[in-house]
Amino acid sequence: MKALVYRGPGQKSWEDVPEPRIQQPTDIIVKIATTTICGTDLHILKGDVPAVERGRILGHEGVGTISEIGSAVTSLAIGDSVIISCISACGHCDYCKQGVFSHCLGEEGTSGVGWILGHLIDGTQAEFVRVPYAETSVYKIPDGVTPQEGTLLSDILPTGHEIGVQYGAVKPGDVVAVVGAGPVGLAAITTAQLYGPARVIAIDVDRNRMEQARLFGATDGIVSTDDDWKDQVMALTDGLGVDVAIEAVGIPETFAMVLDIVRPAGHVANAGVHGRGVDLPLDRLWISNITITTGLVNTNTTGTLLKLVAQKKLPVDQFVSHSFKLDEIEQAYDIFSRAAETKALKVMLNA
Repeated sequence: MKALVYRGPGQKSWEDVPEPRIQQPTDIIVKIATTTICGTDLHILKGDVPAVERGRILGHEGVGTISEIGSAVTSLAIGDSVIISCISACGHCDYCKQGVFSHCLGEEGTSGVGWILGHLIDGTQAEFVRVPYAETSVYKIPDGVTPQEGTLLSDILPTGHEIGVQYGAVKPGDVVAVVGAGPVGLAAITTAQLYGPARVIAIDVDRNRMEQARLFGATDGIVSTDDDWKDQVMALTDGLGVDVAIEAVGIPETFAMVLDIVRPAGHVANAGVHGRGVDLPLDRLWISNITITTGLVNTNTTGTLLKLVAQKKLPVDQFVSHSFKLDEIEQAYDIFSRAAETKALKVMLNA
């Protein structure tokens, strides 16, 4: 089969590789129908995720049809159309029993990380993928949900919702700022609407993404390269700062921005993937009563979000800016990596 293989920082290749096989009784093999590229994949290619070994098939999002099942799988069948979660959860370890699926201990050698597809084992940017712990790691697609919509539920929607909105403790009447209006930031903007905020402020360097953010529910857009960007935020908050500041980029500069605009007793939710350390000015933060959260998505709200998508309560179609054939994946990476020029949000790859 063909797959997109990581060959070291800055290097990838669409090449022939062996088809995956069932390794454990709880595995399934899925024939990919639709997959996509995540910002995390770009971080891997930059060398920001050293656990990814050369030769690894990338990708942790997708929808497909089950082509083979392990002997212990009883609730799924060959031919089922399923969403592949970015988190593989055994459902039995101590972390899974707590609902912290992101730190599942089940897969040998994963060191307590539930994100293994395209990270510690081969991923979804391929014609076929092996999915461990299938019964607790995939979701059957209900009627009315397209493969593209389902793919958005693999990662970005639950990540924006859980790590941005829920960890940020967004509540009715809050003023929320999202720094970084890429796909995860837009997912946070979209799902924040479920909690009744008074304002949602999108902050980004890209003016096109400011326009996009309004389509996803942002009430205000601020271009971060403006010299007075912080003053603009403060003007929208009676000079106090925002209740919730969500970082959705993953660089020190944007983390510093969210610390600059959060009000005392507010929340900072970090959803970005960071490849290097940031400064944490505790000399001024210790007295501010702010809460800072970080996290890898647990996907424990995927089922709820799937119901909302099925009922057309969330505008997920707006995330898709480009579509390609799966064998055009290298072109898709180029488009996605130059989002400021190409106006790319999510690029879909269809078999």
